[in-house]
Amino acid sequence: MHPFHDTARFWRSPLLPDTELLSAQYFRHEFAPHWHEEFSIPIVEAGAQGYRYRGKYLIGRPGGIMAINPGEVHTGERAADIGWAYRAFYPSAALMRRIATDLGGKPADVPWLPDCVIEDAEVATKLLRAHRAMEAGADPLATETLLIDGLSQLIMRHALSVPRPAALPADQRRVAHMQARLAEQLEEPLGLSELAAQVGLSPYHATRLFARTVGMPPHAWRNQLRLQRARALLRQGLSVADTAAATGFADQSHFTHSFRRSYGVPPGHWQKAR
Repeated sequence: MHPFHDTARFWRSPLLPDTELLSAQYFRHEFAPHWHEEFSIPIVEAGAQGYRYRGKYLIGRPGGIMAINPGEVHTGERAADIGWAYRAFYPSAALMRRIATDLGGKPADVPWLPDCVIEDAEVATKLLRAHRAMEAGADPLATETLLIDGLSQLIMRHALSVPRPAALPADQRRVAHMQARLAEQLEEPLGLSELAAQVGLSPYHATRLFARTVGMPPHAWRNQLRLQRARALLRQGLSVADTAAATGFADQSHFTHSFRRSYGVPPGHWQKAR
């Protein structure tokens, strides 16, 4: 395998307006000792990175979460012949505290993370999927759900002071309100924070309540509703491309993939068989 080239892209997402994001690969570059005001939460995608942190020399390999707490000095260099590729979040301490507060349902301290490489494949996968979705500008409802889920699990499983998830009573009225909002204007994007605010809940609790009551998170339920409405349009003879646009799918490919996952055949094939 050829060595990586030194390339990096910093950007921000409207889903995390006060957070920087980084997609990068390095071979020759070495990070001098430095620190961040924010958390640094990189996840290695390929290769390996070595870094010095709190008196230790650590190596992050694929799937490793190399979490650095605010204000902590650290370095960075390749620890594999090809270098390393990773994706990183730089969330503020205020954001991490807000997530911990939402988890516990009461004011919480900043959730400090351990001074080691966190090996948790499930959390790493969720964070990487959220990062890629944010970079691609994917559906904000699904992307924000992945992001909140990933950061919440990171805190619950690995923070040095772990908040206990608050009890969440049944609330069919709030769920029905969310379903009604999700069903409106399927072609328009809708963020999880906006949906949660309309029923007076945090994004974490809104997703948790909805999934527990309905059996799937809001974005999955909305996607299924889109498919149900798409089938009606296909029965009426609308083209696959026009149906995809009318029901809010990102493009025809996304619609076809979603339709096939649910019904076992592509939408064009299903339409011809009617």
